[in-house]
Amino acid sequence: MSTTSLPAPDHSPRLREALLAAAFTADGLLDLLGAPAYAALARSETVPALRATRGDSALETLVRLFLLQCPVPYERARAALPLQECLAGGWVVRDGDEIRATVDVRPYGGPESQDWFIVSDLGCAVGGAGGASGQGEGVVLGVGGASTTLAGITVRMPVTAALDLGTGSGVQALHATQHATRVTATDLNPRALDFTRLTLALSGAQEAELREGSLFEPVGDDTYDLIVSNPPFVISPGARLTYRDGGMGGDDLCRSLVQQAGARLNDGGYAQFLANWQHVEGEDWQERLRSWVPRGCDAWIVQREVQDVTQYAELWLRDSGDHRADPAQYAVRYDAWLDEFEARRTKAVGFGWITLRKSGAERPSIVTEEWPHPVEQPLGGSVRAHFDRQDYLRTHDDAALLAEHFTLAPEVVQEQVGLPGAEDPEHVVLRQNRGMRRATKVDTVGAGFAGVCDGTLSAGRILDAIAQLIDEDPVLLRDRTPQALRLLVEEGFLEPAAS
Repeated sequence: MSTTSLPAPDHSPRLREALLAAAFTADGLLDLLGAPAYAALARSETVPALRATRGDSALETLVRLFLLQCPVPYERARAALPLQECLAGGWVVRDGDEIRATVDVRPYGGPESQDWFIVSDLGCAVGGAGGASGQGEGVVLGVGGASTTLAGITVRMPVTAALDLGTGSGVQALHATQHATRVTATDLNPRALDFTRLTLALSGAQEAELREGSLFEPVGDDTYDLIVSNPPFVISPGARLTYRDGGMGGDDLCRSLVQQAGARLNDGGYAQFLANWQHVEGEDWQERLRSWVPRGCDAWIVQREVQDVTQYAELWLRDSGDHRADPAQYAVRYDAWLDEFEARRTKAVGFGWITLRKSGAERPSIVTEEWPHPVEQPLGGSVRAHFDRQDYLRTHDDAALLAEHFTLAPEVVQEQVGLPGAEDPEHVVLRQNRGMRRATKVDTVGAGFAGVCDGTLSAGRILDAIAQLIDEDPVLLRDRTPQALRLLVEEGFLEPAAS
């Protein structure tokens, strides 16, 4: 862990002014670097960006200083920054005739085009594939794929109190300041709390209440309307790296986090996590995850990826840079990882999203599914709509569904699959072009039903008309259709017209 003292947030307003004046923003970077170099930077590849910043403009100076961690000449730094304030505040240091950055400062575009900045340890703006190689155990990473994924799936609505548990460099807390009256951020690593303070200050956001400690311990019995966490979920033999290794056996950290969240949620509140979970021999992973859900909560658990134990071990050995170490040491650590999995009868590791909603329902809705397909971010609105649909279906029996009026959800299209020239398709598919981008097969009745759902007629009246067209008993058709109708509503293909 670095022992370098971190900058003071006092001079953040002047620094922010200078960064914005030079167009050191997400849009400004894209314009300067071009799409290929910009994308390479997100992969921790700096050569294209170095080639694109060989000029002497203020923006090029700032990119080299804060993103590429290259020393810049004193005079160029003075032209781009309030240099004396940055030196006094500890944002940069002088080394002879050159200026060096003490932290990584990365432009980050907010959901409404806000110009934000994420502050993290040098060389740790993104994780994975060696993003934190060679860093100490207390390293604080910047924004990466996991951070943006969680930010994208989080339900955004005005709330009184929000909690970012395991805040790191403060990405989730920063988002929460836009719609929460009070934001609390916690972390086991006190250095992370200091970085969160810098991220919020440099982004011009409201301050958060910062508390040090593990899991829910720092917040006691406080309750929240929104809880988000990108925890140290990696399943590893030990807790060598604080930013990723939870220090509990197997997936116990993620299980504890989910199980304890229910008591910290206010009625109607959401808790949203990224997590890893074990696929254990002789166990169904879905049943394993269902057992984590606390009483009184609905849940939606989406498995996005599964890796066998060798792939998983290799991924995180690369993350920590062990693949560049002594081959014998690498083999020992790899072997220890496989020993851990063997002892726990773990054959694979799943990764995905877990969302809880405090409903207090007697019959909670717990949906677990595997969905490795592309989705459209941000998904927060789709997540909220999922739980709204569960509420609706819970209060509507088959008779109520048939009396309801429905409309086809926006951007749902119909595809017909079959041999060219065939009179009838082999099957019909309804496909969503937004959100989860689901697709579902429907029969002739289902396709005809969806095609005329414009809110004018009740579901029962539509089925009666279809029965007449296909010469089927309308009573029998009404009896066998509600299950399929319920599925189309649950997956978001049909919406109650009243909503």
